[in-house]
Amino acid sequence: MKAKAVYAAIAALALTTGIAQGADKSAALDLIRRECSTCHGARGVSVSPMFPNLAGQQPGYLEAQLKAFRDRSRADPHAQAFMWGMAAQLTDSVISDIAAFFASQPPAPGTAAEAAEGRKIFEEGIATQHVPACQSCHGLKAVGAGPFPRLAGQHRSYLERQLEAFAANLRANEIMHENSKNLTALQISQVAAFLSSQ
Repeated sequence: MKAKAVYAAIAALALTTGIAQGADKSAALDLIRRECSTCHGARGVSVSPMFPNLAGQQPGYLEAQLKAFRDRSRADPHAQAFMWGMAAQLTDSVISDIAAFFASQPPAPGTAAEAAEGRKIFEEGIATQHVPACQSCHGLKAVGAGPFPRLAGQHRSYLERQLEAFAANLRANEIMHENSKNLTALQISQVAAFLSSQ
């Protein structure tokens, strides 16, 4: 008799857990449809360079950024204006589901921009300016890995704004500040042109 009660309790717990997980996924998909898609597109490919493409992005990176928006530790001006309010009530499980959804979408195709100098900076860095090769963290094809975001196919002007924010320490990230602070405006534009074409 006791065994039946234990099995029934386990089955009820499993059912409740499954329903809760299903509700979280449903909440994430509803949020993506109602809110995220407005700026980032239904599948994570935004039509405006004001907002980054999220399709094909590294899930760990997306989770880290959403949590940083939620706890307001990512304080660059665009984060404050657009994402602080949106992320304030997100739970860890909803964040994980949002990240998994966008990571599973096909990435945005790059443009055909010519960016030989940007490629050189990405692949080799600039030793005389103490700028390391971007590919050492972001990967050979700029697809990212773990906490390092995918940059390939991202909007050029978005990448330029982020590099400028890192360089000026408006977007807090010690590694990216050190890696970008010595880049000229032209070099930032060249790297962004190369990455957007990938």
